[in-house]
Amino acid sequence: MHADAGDALVVKGRHVGDEIREGVIIEVHGKNGAPPYLVRWSDGHESVFFPSADTLIEHHPAKQGAQ
Repeated sequence: MHADAGDALVVKGRHVGDEIREGVIIEVHGKNGAPPYLVRWSDGHESVFFPSADTLIEHHPAKQGAQ
């Protein structure tokens, strides 16, 4: 799995009734975009996250002129 800071994560629930979790990768701690990732979740908390098979990464191109 490969991601960059700014990419979004969507984690599907494993059980019926589980909610989808969404977050934004704020730091990549592995080499060459590999996990673990520091993620800011939609509820505002942050955690180190190792993606599972239930995780989708939505890649967002870098904004031009961003510093």
